[in-house]
Amino acid sequence: MAEDTVREGLVVGIDYTMYLQNGDPVDSTEGEEPLEVLQGAGEVIEGLEKALYGMRIGESRKVVVQPEEAFGEYEEEDSRLTVPRADFPEDFGWEEGMEVYVQTDDDEEPEAAYVVRVDEEEVELDFNHPLAGQTLHVDVTVRSLRPATEEELEHGHAHHEDWEDDEEEYDEDE
Repeated sequence: MAEDTVREGLVVGIDYTMYLQNGDPVDSTEGEEPLEVLQGAGEVIEGLEKALYGMRIGESRKVVVQPEEAFGEYEEEDSRLTVPRADFPEDFGWEEGMEVYVQTDDDEEPEAAYVVRVDEEEVELDFNHPLAGQTLHVDVTVRSLRPATEEELEHGHAHHEDWEDDEEEYDEDE
């Protein structure tokens, strides 16, 4: 029996465009293949994932996602860190807006930070996601549904054709 309604444990193919409150687009699958996600695994922002439940193939929705169900509220306190450029290789290639991972405590996993300022001496990092504090608007259409494979369920994410079969070569940040 073919699946026709989004529910947990299915791989959902979606087309979407995400906008800021002011209408500026921030992300889209336009001109690309639909994004495939394992429903219920947290592969997309929480507010979008919740909105997908119960949708059918071909159905479209306009979803408004508040910051707490997207990239969180913007945290002012202790969210920025300035580091000397000399602590990094000379050819590191710093660019404003780029994501880097920083080890802040020996006992913890590296944390994502975003470059907000670069000069000859220093780099300023912000540990807030660039979309933190933003209310997002998402136009989404369900394009496909299929049962997840045992491997996808075990790994907690949808597998894509262009990923290598070798798990060690898979980068979870993609």
